[in-house]
Amino acid sequence: MKSFSESYKAAGVDVTAGYKAVELMKAHVARTMVPGVMEGLGGFGGLFDLGELNLRHPVLVSGTDGVGTKLKLAFLLDRHDTVGIDCVAMCVNDVVCVGAKPLFFLDYIATGKNTPEKIAAVVSGVAEGCVQAGAALVGGETAEMPGFYPEDEYDLAGFCVGAVEKDAMLSKENVREGDALIGLASSGVHSNGFSLVRKIFGIDREKLNVYVDELGATLGETLLTPTKIYVKPLLALLAAVPVHGVSHITGGGFYENIPRMLPEGLQAVIRKENFPVPPIFPLIRETGSISERDMFNTFNMGLGMVAAVPAERADEALRVLKDAGEDAYLVGEVARGGDGVAIW
Repeated sequence: MKSFSESYKAAGVDVTAGYKAVELMKAHVARTMVPGVMEGLGGFGGLFDLGELNLRHPVLVSGTDGVGTKLKLAFLLDRHDTVGIDCVAMCVNDVVCVGAKPLFFLDYIATGKNTPEKIAAVVSGVAEGCVQAGAALVGGETAEMPGFYPEDEYDLAGFCVGAVEKDAMLSKENVREGDALIGLASSGVHSNGFSLVRKIFGIDREKLNVYVDELGATLGETLLTPTKIYVKPLLALLAAVPVHGVSHITGGGFYENIPRMLPEGLQAVIRKENFPVPPIFPLIRETGSISERDMFNTFNMGLGMVAAVPAERADEALRVLKDAGEDAYLVGEVARGGDGVAIW
């Protein structure tokens, strides 16, 4: 007999809605299964058999993140099938920066009211992100919290685990003076800086639905575009070229993230003219009167990842990424000098 409590329902928590949500999720979760997963949803823990990986000395690499205030746009537009991709992307893109292949993912959704169809839509995005990353969705949690969250809102966070051979891990100590910096194009704002974006545009439903000529879409469509997942192209690059370092350009932009892959005494020299900036960023800058420094210190400005490779292998790296379907650019080099980033 299924669990049911009239008293709990009267307090605002409907456990039967949770059961329905799980049933609606199952088809999405099934898409994500990969070798190593030991059982489906329903247990007390997601199980993964590391023996399936055939690694000599595996190191587990973990990452966790959420979607942030970009969720506010999903609420206003009543579109919930893309933010799950953002959630996965923010985790797996970090994990691959160490050279690890993401293995499995778990999500956490907290909401004021469990509407099964809405929760299933969110999970469909999580599953799509997992498919793009080659990771399995092995579990999760939906918490119905009336009085804590508004009925029509939710928060979404996730957790990823990957694995890499110990002697293949990427470390900032591998980056050398003279390395070429390869930038991988972003899909837009990704999932960072939305508190500033929302303040600049004074976002409401009406403004999100306005078509903007320079964007070729509505403001809402452009801003809700999911974060790009770079796992498969970067794994292809790692298999073909000696990659010395990788940086995921998230909150804090260039100035915070690129130095995380650099050893002391080296800096990244980035040449702005070497890559296109998507039109959403000039629109943000002009509308909010934001300085160029602050733009590069908050947003990805068109580059979601930056990889350091030997200069003599840069052309090969660009070919590998192009063959993997990525737009990639030679955006600069590693130079001797003060720690940090110089943008020319």
